[in-house]
Amino acid sequence: MDTSALREAMVRDQLVARGIRDERVLAAFRKVRRELFIPDVPPDLAHEDHPISIGFSQTISQPYILALMTQAARPKPTSRGLDIGTGSGYQAAVLAQLCKEVCSIEILKPLADSARSRLMALGYKNITVRVGDGYRGWPEKAPFDVIIVAAAPDHVPQPLIDQLAPGGRLVIPVGGWFQELLVIEKQKDGTVDRQSIAPVTFVPMRGEAENARGK
Repeated sequence: MDTSALREAMVRDQLVARGIRDERVLAAFRKVRRELFIPDVPPDLAHEDHPISIGFSQTISQPYILALMTQAARPKPTSRGLDIGTGSGYQAAVLAQLCKEVCSIEILKPLADSARSRLMALGYKNITVRVGDGYRGWPEKAPFDVIIVAAAPDHVPQPLIDQLAPGGRLVIPVGGWFQELLVIEKQKDGTVDRQSIAPVTFVPMRGEAENARGK
């Protein structure tokens, strides 16, 4: 089935209409076949402007929020990216169009395994998926120019800031019931700038972040 018209409508009506302007980001969303990452959902529903369940109490975020996060991260063709909360693998696939290399961490083994198989079957060679706790990042692969987090801790994990390269950007939802999407940029001297860009609603981050809530 040719779903290019669905993707084009998604980009036009959900992304461009709401202020996504980065042409590389828009091209990535036009190229990655979203419906292949939600195979149990009809293609037209897969492109709608809302989160969709992917099992295990997890969701794939609405296209606009993923595009907003991707644009805010400012990936470059030379970037090394870290995707935390692999889920279906869709965000990793988008980042793979924009970065040289993508490392992706998923705490739930069934989701990690299915995403890895899906991405391999689709021919992505610049993505590595592993099972792990995203709170700690992936120190062996650091530093990263881009880090995008798809689950919300109640504070920004220090290991993720530590693993940012100078000039790198971390995009992360933070909060409890009420969350804000933060963009954290590391300066060359190691200091960080923080900016809140949108109210959001993500599933809570599990693992160490869950244990540390409220402390």
